[in-house]
Amino acid sequence: MPSIFTRILEGEIPCHKIAEDENYFAFLDINPLTEGHTLVIPKREEDYIFDLTDEELAEMFVFAKKVAKMIRDAIPCLRIGVSVLGLEVPHTHVHLVPMNTMDDMNFANPKLKLTAEELASIATRITKKAA
Repeated sequence: MPSIFTRILEGEIPCHKIAEDENYFAFLDINPLTEGHTLVIPKREEDYIFDLTDEELAEMFVFAKKVAKMIRDAIPCLRIGVSVLGLEVPHTHVHLVPMNTMDDMNFANPKLKLTAEELASIATRITKKAA
């Protein structure tokens, strides 16, 4: 059965896309820790990040670096935090979280409640930084 992320890639489930290339995809987390919290995934469904090939892993992080720069240019923050948790969805994913304090990366924190319109606005702000 395809993961929820594969279903997003296939267009079955809508998302707020941030970036895409032939092998990787980035979209806003709908339950973000902070404004601009983005997920980066490989298009090839693989559950565990360290089961990716060395080349896939390296390419995914280069892609994530480009996305992180877009986020940082659009969302005022000190850093973009990176986290790999990977238990909630069986599809490799990297969290990119705009942060101003270490506590911004605490996944036990309450998640922001953003409307679809707010998420779309954030996505537009970020994607404009790709140009």
